[in-house]
Amino acid sequence: MKQIVVLQRGWVVVGQVTRTENEVGITDASVIRRWGTKAGLGELASNGPTPSTVLDPSPTIRVHPLAVVLSIDCVEEKWTHG
Repeated sequence: MKQIVVLQRGWVVVGQVTRTENEVGITDASVIRRWGTKAGLGELASNGPTPSTVLDPSPTIRVHPLAVVLSIDCVEEKWTHG
């Protein structure tokens, strides 16, 4: 499931999220450097990236589950490329 994941220390990432007891894995990942929204992360999750959104592609991100502050489900079809 594609989600925006807010991590400790202010990192905000988006990608395909899987969870186990010991790890949260985020593949097809990007760090969201600039949201580019007027209504925050909910707008980004619902409507996909705006022309002002800046995404920095990243290899797979793996974090401990306790590092996750919150997760927001994305409308996947709004995040398709090309």
